[in-house]
Amino acid sequence: MLRLLGSPRRCCDGLTRRDTLRAGGLSMLGGMFGLPPLAANAANSTEGRRPGKAKSVIMLYLLGGAPTQDMFDMKPHAPTGIASDFRPIRSDVPGMDVCELLPKSARWMGKSAIVRTVNHKAGCHNPMASFTGYPEPLPSIGVLQDNLPPSMGSVCEYLNEEPGGFPDYVHLPCMLGWGQHIRRAGPYAGFLGSQYDPLFTECNPTSAKTSPSQYAPQPVLGYPELPNAKLPAGLTLDRLNKRRALTQQFDDALRRPGLGEEFERVQEGAMSLLTSKRIRDAFDIDNVDAKVREAYGPTLFGSSALIARKLVEEGVRFVTATWDVFATRPGLLDGVAWDTHAANFPILKDILLPIYDNTFDALMDDLHKRGLLDETLVVVMSDMGRTPKINTNGGRDHWTFCYSVLMAGAGIRGGTLYGESDDQAAYVKSDPVSPADICATIYECLGIDPDMQIPDSAGQPVRIRMGGKVINDILA
Repeated sequence: MLRLLGSPRRCCDGLTRRDTLRAGGLSMLGGMFGLPPLAANAANSTEGRRPGKAKSVIMLYLLGGAPTQDMFDMKPHAPTGIASDFRPIRSDVPGMDVCELLPKSARWMGKSAIVRTVNHKAGCHNPMASFTGYPEPLPSIGVLQDNLPPSMGSVCEYLNEEPGGFPDYVHLPCMLGWGQHIRRAGPYAGFLGSQYDPLFTECNPTSAKTSPSQYAPQPVLGYPELPNAKLPAGLTLDRLNKRRALTQQFDDALRRPGLGEEFERVQEGAMSLLTSKRIRDAFDIDNVDAKVREAYGPTLFGSSALIARKLVEEGVRFVTATWDVFATRPGLLDGVAWDTHAANFPILKDILLPIYDNTFDALMDDLHKRGLLDETLVVVMSDMGRTPKINTNGGRDHWTFCYSVLMAGAGIRGGTLYGESDDQAAYVKSDPVSPADICATIYECLGIDPDMQIPDSAGQPVRIRMGGKVINDILA
């Protein structure tokens, strides 16, 4: 009798291809995914592909709304109650100043472009816009993405010509929203089908001490892990292969019309996690040089960035390392992340900016020393920005009207500032940019035609750029 085993944590829409990690039920899962047949299969063609300077993307995602006024677009002459408590410092590019709490990041501006005029009307705490370019508000934070557009990483996975090997899309360190017991839309494959969802890792976040309150967060420690990526006790690889051969005898009876390729993709993805030493080694940070590990630091965000580097070194095309919120997990480790409605400046000074600065610098330096920076695009983005006005609790509130995105490395014209905000970094003064424009630019760097069409849930062709335009002025 076959058993369906896997991660004990389940989301409301059931299993995805990489949750299926135990061998007992691999072939039984084909009838359970409910995957729509594809009207056009770009994965088996060269459609949408063209030369690109970036082989891979590492996206550092700062969930909650990173404050551009306190990082990349500071307004030291703004009135009291708006201006940052911090001062700007010179970077390695004249005129491209950054916050004084980002001294390590300052030395990489020559490799970076900062887009200071990103804005959208998709609502607050809505990662869909930044992951996919989709410009509309969602009915709720935890809405299912099944009939919505796919993330950039899922498009990369859709184009993956070797689905039985390394995945082309990995999301670290956990499902987006897991730290709050919710499932946030954004990182998923949407109407392409869940077989193109990312490989989500799991984590066990810890801290040196318990947070006394939501707005006194602690540095979150830990590292991402593959979920249950091991064989059940007593099951050897030989037995696994024999069992697989046996179950293949009745696979055809379980497949619904049009699901053959999708079924095989799910099965091959699960098998590769069970049997590939290369995949397991890519997630093992114990085999990393001690000095390199020390450079990234012990934080969960730093460890995620380190594994992201290891993954792109193995050829993975799109990796997201998220600074997530852990508000409802034991110990209230970090109940705020970048959502600083209170104590904005103490949290930035003590936790957020030093950890971010250290992680960004370690990643850029590591990529540079390994010869990977010229072929890896590093993107730093958030779901929104924060208000120019400081509230009565010393915090900045939600703001989608103007914020910054940083892009560095492969395909980027370093030392570039794009767009101008007003004198309070409140609204766009010139050259507005949408999240869809950012996504189109990322596709361009990857050599994926932003005008490539993919089938929606009704089988109708949809352009992946979601109306976005490539920001050519920041490209090398």
